[in-house]
Amino acid sequence: MMIVKRLLSLFVASSILFTGSIQIAQAAMVSSEQVAQSAGLASAEQDRERIYAALTREDVRSELIKRGVDPLQVEQRVAALTDEEASKMANQIENAPAGGIIGAIVFIFVLLLVTDILGFTKVYPFTRSIR
Repeated sequence: MMIVKRLLSLFVASSILFTGSIQIAQAAMVSSEQVAQSAGLASAEQDRERIYAALTREDVRSELIKRGVDPLQVEQRVAALTDEEASKMANQIENAPAGGIIGAIVFIFVLLLVTDILGFTKVYPFTRSIR
C-alpha cells in the first residue's frame, strides 16, 4: 500500500510540475489592419482600388464624359472620400446587379452635384453655390 501511495504522489507531483511549463502565454501589439484582415474586412485602400477598377472601364468613362464629368476630377473625388464612404461605394458597386454600374455613376453624379451646391467644388457650370 505504501508503494501505491508513493507512486500516486510522484505521479501527482510530476503532473503539477509539467502543467506549469505547458501553459505559455505571449503578448504582442496588434495593429488595426491585422484585426481588420483577420475579421475579413476590406481596408479602405482595397475599397478605393475596387472603385478605381470600376471607373477605369471604358463604358463607365464614356458615360461620365457624356454626363459632363471629368474622369480626373472623379478620381480626385474618390481619393478624397472617407473610409466609410469608400466602403459603402465599393459595396454598392460590388453588389449592384448586372448593368448596375449605372447606379454607381448616378451616385457619383449626385455626390458631385451636392458638393457643388454646398460650395466645396465647382465641377458643373449649371450649379450655384449656397455660399
